Amino acid sequence: MSDAVRRVQSGSPWEEAFGFARAVAAGDRVVVGGTTSFKGTVLYGEGDPYEQTRVAIDSALAAIAEFGLGPESVIVTRLILTHARDVDAAGRAHQEVFGSVRPVMTLSVVSGFVDPRILVEVELEAYRGESA
Repeated sequence: MSDAVRRVQSGSPWEEAFGFARAVAAGDRVVVGGTTSFKGTVLYGEGDPYEQTRVAIDSALAAIAEFGLGPESVIVTRLILTHARDVDAAGRAHQEVFGSVRPVMTLSVVSGFVDPRILVEVELEAYRGESA
């Protein structure tokens, strides 16, 4: 396996404007940056933290799929929310995808995102090396 760095774009207008990639693979590690429920210019699940979490997780998983990985390869997740009231809904969405995988998880509440309709942002890290 090559240690070369490889980047994947999702087509988000913010990637071009701000100069970042959706996912970067370096060695055995694949990191997916802050992913929301936006697809292009359309926000999915407006007002619904569960739906926004599911869409964001699906988008993050699509990014690691570009490297041949799936949910079972995820070792770290970060859920970033704008409201503590949404913890249960976001947690339920996370559990449905990762309940049997059990990655390390961090859940934070922040004051807001660049678009006030965004309730949830998801980050994840995956491992593509040999099993320990």
